[in-house]
Amino acid sequence: QLVESGGGLVQPGGSLRLSCVASGFIASNYVMRWYRQAPGKERELVAAIESVSGSTDYADSMKGRFTISRNNAKNTVYLQMNSLKPEDTAVYYCNRGNIWGQGTQVTVSS
Repeated sequence: QLVESGGGLVQPGGSLRLSCVASGFIASNYVMRWYRQAPGKERELVAAIESVSGSTDYADSMKGRFTISRNNAKNTVYLQMNSLKPEDTAVYYCNRGNIWGQGTQVTVSS
């Protein structure tokens, strides 16, 4: 099971940190990903973190603004989002293979 939290309303240029708590498995043993889906758009990959190496990868529009990380002791994956833009407004989902969280809403608006 994956449970996301940390979404909310933020002004343009602001920051949010999303959390994804994993249960029933060890998150660091798997590739973990964040996706997002904006209204009327397809779900898109935001960021990924590899299992063993912990190396990370980002969609081009998020590079330099978003950071994915994990805390193995808490079995939690994070998404730090800085310099947020209105176009970042979406529901953000944590993912491991065919397991999805319920999503957390991020709204960027003045």
